[in-house]
Amino acid sequence: MCEALKTQYQVNEEIGRGRFGTIFRCFHPLSNEPYACKLIDKSLLADSTDRECLQNEPKFMTLLSPHPNILQIFDVFEDDDYLSIVMDLCQPHTLFDRIVNGPIPETQAALLIKSLLEALAHCHRMGVAHRDIKPDNVLFDSADNLKLADFGSAEWFGDGSTMSGVVGTPYYVAPEVVMGREYDEKVDVWSCGVILYIMLAGIPPFYGDSAAEIFEAVVRANLRFPSRIFRNVSPAAKDLLRKMICRDPSRRFSAEQALSKFITFCRRSLRVRVSR
Repeated sequence: MCEALKTQYQVNEEIGRGRFGTIFRCFHPLSNEPYACKLIDKSLLADSTDRECLQNEPKFMTLLSPHPNILQIFDVFEDDDYLSIVMDLCQPHTLFDRIVNGPIPETQAALLIKSLLEALAHCHRMGVAHRDIKPDNVLFDSADNLKLADFGSAEWFGDGSTMSGVVGTPYYVAPEVVMGREYDEKVDVWSCGVILYIMLAGIPPFYGDSAAEIFEAVVRANLRFPSRIFRNVSPAAKDLLRKMICRDPSRRFSAEQALSKFITFCRRSLRVRVSR
């Protein structure tokens, strides 16, 4: 653990563990504010891709902060052995834990996806594509505010450049990524659309018994709305899903378009008062 971290924060109990590091609860002695500290063991970074992810997370989180729906970074400490990132303290359960047991009401799904689209639109305005949008990377703070996290796979596209490389998680990755084509930031919109579909249906739109089968289903992109599952889902929600989970990226909504459409959808179809 970095000595500089220990001199500025009191590090307490472990609250989570990931592939490369451990998350601890900590607090600042002067302000007495609680935070989370992600301690990354550099010895576990096996290749250049892992090391790039290590540097991406604090770089992009710093660029994108502050935003009410993006996990905020407060301090970074690094030595030869560890990288320590002090950030928002969130609840132990992610969006995945909220949706794993089946569909959730459309009004609740609308508010969650609106917050996620707010975060995504901000990322894209700043020229950053997340590239690994999935429920596991969506957290909630103590006030239950949604926080987009894990920018290890993020990429800069602000100069108008396209991106490449198979990055993401099978159920949520866009078809152009699977096919090895160059792509733009709309891959994130596809992933958000898949999350919305899962929240409303309780199942993913494209699935299989293996990663290869899932990828094949994603590439076909045969989007369906089974009547027995979607009988209580509004036409407005299904229309939005078609525009977000659109196989042709040139016709797929941008994050800004999806957010604008979603605000109209919330106001007119769900009668939920929202403001940008």
